Amino acid sequence: MRTLLLGLDGTCRPVLDSVFEAGVAPALESLFEESATGPLTSQLPPWTPSAWPSLYTGVNPGKHGVYGFLTFDGYDYDVVDATDVRAHALWELLDRQGRSSVVVNVPVTAPAAPIDGAILPGYVSPEDPPGHPDGIFDDVREEIGAYSVYGPMDTPGEADLDDVAAHSETRGDAFAYLVDRFDPDFGFLEFQQTDTVFHRRPTDTEAIERVFGAVDDAVATALSAADPDNVIVVSDHGIGEYRGHEIRVNECLRDWDLVSATAGGEGMPSWDAIARRRLQRGESGGTPDPGLLERGVSSLARVGVTSQRIEAVLEPLGLAEVVARIAPTDAVRAGTEQVDFRNSRAYMRDRIELGVRINLAGREPEGVVDPDEYEATRTELLDRLRDLNDPDGEPVFETVLPREDVFEGPYVEDAPDVVVVPREFENFLNGSLLGERFGTPRESWNHKRDGIVAATGADVDETASLADAHLFDIAPTVLGTLGVPQSDLMDGAALSVVEPPPVETYPEYEDRDASTRDDHDVADRLAHLGYLSEDQ
Repeated sequence: MRTLLLGLDGTCRPVLDSVFEAGVAPALESLFEESATGPLTSQLPPWTPSAWPSLYTGVNPGKHGVYGFLTFDGYDYDVVDATDVRAHALWELLDRQGRSSVVVNVPVTAPAAPIDGAILPGYVSPEDPPGHPDGIFDDVREEIGAYSVYGPMDTPGEADLDDVAAHSETRGDAFAYLVDRFDPDFGFLEFQQTDTVFHRRPTDTEAIERVFGAVDDAVATALSAADPDNVIVVSDHGIGEYRGHEIRVNECLRDWDLVSATAGGEGMPSWDAIARRRLQRGESGGTPDPGLLERGVSSLARVGVTSQRIEAVLEPLGLAEVVARIAPTDAVRAGTEQVDFRNSRAYMRDRIELGVRINLAGREPEGVVDPDEYEATRTELLDRLRDLNDPDGEPVFETVLPREDVFEGPYVEDAPDVVVVPREFENFLNGSLLGERFGTPRESWNHKRDGIVAATGADVDETASLADAHLFDIAPTVLGTLGVPQSDLMDGAALSVVEPPPVETYPEYEDRDASTRDDHDVADRLAHLGYLSEDQ
């Protein structure tokens, strides 16, 4: 193999230093010792479903179209999949240049595109997604035994660490089998549990070391099978402790008379704590089918007896968890106060997007902001959000920008109108309507801007600096090691550790059929991990 790209989701230098010091990741430690290394600045937003597509296409979300876990059609939404990534992936460009690839467990790659080689899709896909070639998952399972997209930490309950380790090790086994079968020029192997363990068990040293130990075993297996000339290790973002506040953006917008609320099962679900617990048990959300109970709860909500108020009473009594176990999800939803998309002037529709969307007439199905009022409304948002201070008197956001100052390309219109960057990513954003602007972060650890990059091999200058490496630079760098031209649409440039590839105009990207979408299982797992638990 010419080049192997290893992806460690949510990994940064402090994390690696701790596992190296513990001696649980000798293969990775050896790679880093012989590599040029440095921080890898992620994009905005620095979350898996948008960041990995940016890394593997080399373009910003304004050019590939994915800003978060959800894709929106007016006020309706679905979980994203590969058909929403409207730019050429690395392996697709390589295929056009007569190079073969094996891609294993990379997020947002289902349904898989046909290429010379194989693709086993990863995170943000159904459990049995369409891979390439047809039947590849069955082939892998017949060869190595059990293989699943999601692991023990992606489902409700306390995961057994032996099972967690075994799950991570299957990535290496599957990759080795596919490398032997397809003999590719390029390989891409990603590990998701390096991120998941910090969402689920951030202070559990044993769990963290078991995950990285198992990932290290899989990396050793992959290196042995591929015998690559070049190895590049990357992460899509970093991770760390959140020491700030929970910022309930839609509550702020409501105080400023920009958000309207509704109850009775209509509007944007705020996924109150009771509903969140139900989702964490794997119960699908889905479209409400109101029965007698739901209609009764809905009637109560309309007169102010909402799920949030009920929980506020039950929580101090220790009864909220009991109610969560017995309350049907549709009943909880019917009693939840929600953001009313249609009657709001602006709203945060998805905290992962890091922004606020204006309900613009002519763009949104029932927009209420006249186009002539758009700039004035956005200026009001920019000014108010820039001036917003937390309970400690500190600015909530380090940056508040119009979207065109952050994104560029044909899909900027899909972005929030105003982009917000939490101060040092210490503040946790929440779109729920909970009655107060601020609270304690729901997750003690979450994403940070700086990830990691390391590169070594025959086509790599290990003495060169990686001080200014950016996520967009990875795709051109990989192509440089393979001597393949980068697309003239790419926003990044090859890092100084490799010879820059020539630039070429590739055929225009053609949209793919989205009829294979199957999101219910995916939404449940994302809810369990907290990604869809606050404001979707």
